Amino acid sequence: MVKPEKPLKAVALSYNEQKSAAPQVLASGSGLIAESIIEKAREAGIHIQENPDLVELLAKVPIGEQIPPELYQTIAEVLAFVYSVNDRFKQKLEQKK
Repeated sequence: MVKPEKPLKAVALSYNEQKSAAPQVLASGSGLIAESIIEKAREAGIHIQENPDLVELLAKVPIGEQIPPELYQTIAEVLAFVYSVNDRFKQKLEQKK
């Protein structure tokens, strides 16, 4: 018996430390909506972190709401990773100049 594939899910976060204490859910959805979220992130050059378990938790947070305190540590680790990737990317671009 073959298990049916779960539909693709995606959650987009926004974080501006000057405006809010925690990241907010900017967009969330599954199927075609998830594909659109991922496509727009790629077009904007935003790093995509794949973590199905985290997406499941974040998908329960209403759009526009801040992430719950229980997820602060996990999101902080993801953001630290994203910031390091962005820094490396910027350094490579500067080296090419």
